[in-house]
Amino acid sequence: MLFDFAPVMVFTILGVAFIYGNLIIASFIRPADYQQNKMDVYECGEPTIGSSWVRYNIRFYTIALVYLIFDVEVVFLFPVALLVKDLGLLALFEVLFFIVVLAVGLAYAWRFGNLDWVRGGQPADEVKPETSEPAEAA
Repeated sequence: MLFDFAPVMVFTILGVAFIYGNLIIASFIRPADYQQNKMDVYECGEPTIGSSWVRYNIRFYTIALVYLIFDVEVVFLFPVALLVKDLGLLALFEVLFFIVVLAVGLAYAWRFGNLDWVRGGQPADEVKPETSEPAEAA
């Protein structure tokens, strides 16, 4: 019975030997000189400008989460849509219930303004900056 697991053990040993063998060979081939500029942050070939600790608007995350929810919904609905005739009427009602629950979630997010990038009912181009002009004396 243990002989049936021999191919699994052989492939496991070969996989581990391949990984560590490549690491050992690479340690002999690669240069060993350490330079401080190798430890600098590197992004897309451009040097970094400013701090990495940038504050993002929380609305970005809420919109991204709503997008992610509906993206995952599509992933679940495509296989069911292909087999809805084979699965029957109960599967159709389950899918419709799933869509209704997600629609209620979308309505909730819409109702509380989680889909608006600029809050307060003003479009982005109508937002006026505050001026620091002194008030006129009457």
